Amino acid sequence: MHIAFIGLGIMGKPMARNLRRAGHDMVVYNRSRPAMDELVRDGMTAAANPADAAARADIVVTMLPNSPEVRDVVTGDNGVLSGARNGLVLIDMSSIAPLAAREIAALCGEKGVTMLDAPVSGGEPKAIDGTLAVMAGGDRDTFDRLREPVLLKMAASAVYCGPIGAGNAAKLANQIIVAANIAAVAEALTLAGQIGVDPAVVVDAIRGGLAGSAVLEAKAPMMIRDDFTPGFKIDLHIKDLANALETGHGVGSPMPITAQIAEMLQTVRADGGGQCDHSALITYFRKLTGTGGGR
Repeated sequence: MHIAFIGLGIMGKPMARNLRRAGHDMVVYNRSRPAMDELVRDGMTAAANPADAAARADIVVTMLPNSPEVRDVVTGDNGVLSGARNGLVLIDMSSIAPLAAREIAALCGEKGVTMLDAPVSGGEPKAIDGTLAVMAGGDRDTFDRLREPVLLKMAASAVYCGPIGAGNAAKLANQIIVAANIAAVAEALTLAGQIGVDPAVVVDAIRGGLAGSAVLEAKAPMMIRDDFTPGFKIDLHIKDLANALETGHGVGSPMPITAQIAEMLQTVRADGGGQCDHSALITYFRKLTGTGGGR
């Protein structure tokens, strides 16, 4: 298939590479040139802008920071819709607000473009090895047609969640649960250290029980090593929780836990940790206990 990939950041670049390895003909576009040049050396073709990328493709995949960036890339000057032909499929794999996904999909429909909202979970390591989890909303037939040849070339699972916006609704739920798990792990390991127990031993003791989780396995070692090399940045998790809060407020769903963790993450960002992995949330508890400050 001819696929255009727009947004070559920490997640987008390895996802584009996996599509290329699957044999797809890839056109790429990124706002900054170095990432694009790197993929050109891997055999992909650079586009001049999103419209140019769309004009060369049957499918456009976008992986961008937030709703405004997706809206601009799709509907703005030299955007995807400027170069799209009838029948193009847009797969937006960014994490954006569900209502924004619906608004963008409606504009796509006016141009004969079908949109799936298909955000992912797993962070950079799973983007690299192609084992992301995709949660998708939109036209069911389009999802079924592209699940195996496209989505599952970047992911280990791809689940249809419902109409457009449902993918991002599932992603918001994912991000709330991940944030709460990271906060709980960070608080628990800080407590263990304050008592004088080795946090690594605590992790070994609890990982086989109900407290065991993917978050515990992935993030506790980073906290213990004090290694916050970003697989998913604090800044991006703040963005996702802000979208969750906005959506919750819009439908009248209280979000007290999400709001509290969002403020914890904001504190870490204020201390210079915005570009750190979200496991750096443990520095919030270190600051409270006087055992360490911000990054």
